[in-house]
Amino acid sequence: MKKKLFALLMAVVMILSLASCGKKAQEPSTPATPDAPATEEPAAPAEPTLPLGYDPVTGTEAYGPYWDDWSDMTDEELYEMALKEDTAINVYATSSKMLKAEEPFEEMYPGLDLIVSDLDSDEVLSKAQIENETGNITADVLQTKDVNGSVFFEYYNQGIIEPFYPRDICSHIDEGNLKYSYPLYASQAFWYYNTEAYPDGQPIDSWWQIIEKNADGTQRFRLYTKEIGQESAYLSLFASFINHADEMAEDYKRVYGKDLEYTYDASKFNFEVPENNAGVEYLWRFTQAEMTFIGDGDELVLAVHNSTKDEPALALASAGKIENQEESGYNIAWCINLKPYNALLNTESLFAVAGSNSPAGARLFIRYITGGADCQSGGLKPFTKVGNWPLRDDFEDKKNPATLAELGAISNDLDAIYAIYPDVQDMWTYWLNQK
Repeated sequence: MKKKLFALLMAVVMILSLASCGKKAQEPSTPATPDAPATEEPAAPAEPTLPLGYDPVTGTEAYGPYWDDWSDMTDEELYEMALKEDTAINVYATSSKMLKAEEPFEEMYPGLDLIVSDLDSDEVLSKAQIENETGNITADVLQTKDVNGSVFFEYYNQGIIEPFYPRDICSHIDEGNLKYSYPLYASQAFWYYNTEAYPDGQPIDSWWQIIEKNADGTQRFRLYTKEIGQESAYLSLFASFINHADEMAEDYKRVYGKDLEYTYDASKFNFEVPENNAGVEYLWRFTQAEMTFIGDGDELVLAVHNSTKDEPALALASAGKIENQEESGYNIAWCINLKPYNALLNTESLFAVAGSNSPAGARLFIRYITGGADCQSGGLKPFTKVGNWPLRDDFEDKKNPATLAELGAISNDLDAIYAIYPDVQDMWTYWLNQK
């Protein structure tokens, strides 16, 4: 499969890179041996025998949750160990809200110094990879999304990250949300519509209606979105339609009362494109629609607010932009429960860095930021907002108007997305330029 060949190539590249740097094999990240007698100190956890991700040597794919000795350590045990290792804990995060954790974490755990670097997703991953290649590892924890499987299939087998699943906290998280990583919270994107133009509710209930045309051939909606080909989360969503082609075809028939006609031409690609695939057909038709690319989410929903019933608009933006409804008085609302599904459920996840100088401190912080043993640590507080859904069943969500189950998103199947993602990106780019 393409994903396995790609992962194998990545592993070979990593090996050659390590050799060229003259870097010795990375030692497992185990705590420093305490000075006190063993009976007075917690035992160092054993290194996991099988990491998560894909092993290109054996062809094995290993999924979470993964349990090791770290999984059963308490906050108190980890804190005691953290004070005996490098007490600076470096977190590379894609959310600026992580900065708000520094002071309360240090107050709860005196003697530890939390250092948060606010980066974009590419920077988080590239910096961690460079540090691993050179042996100059600074990061202890990474916080980022894995929307197309690249982290799961590449970063574990390259030895950049390693799994950490705290067993007591994971007992409050659905196991399906632990398959690829340990989650901080979930998010998703919505199509927004103008509530003044449509006072009776959302004007669509299907993805096919988004690109619908009027009787005279004009487009029913003005469409606003970020450039999907440059947004991995959005492109993964479109890739998922190819994997759910039967559902896409069934929904087309539900909406229009007839079978879907396939019009795309796959002859220009040097890779195999599935024939008569409703997801591919949707990708083709969407690329040919008239749309305006806007990089800022606030401007996307503003375009919907400024639209009218005579010239209606839809915009694809992150769930959190609904806050403009109250803060700025925008006439906007989510389109929910679109068929065959509303969106992919993307999780912001936490990863322990392999070779960290603060392995116990890193895991203590991961426990803290996801609520701690009793969900009372306060770590989740900065991320509690409309459009973020913490996944613990013992967390009371007072911000969101609906649960994730009520909105119609599905879990992201990173296996299936990773296998076709490069091809989907090529199809999007090529067809977008055929307009």
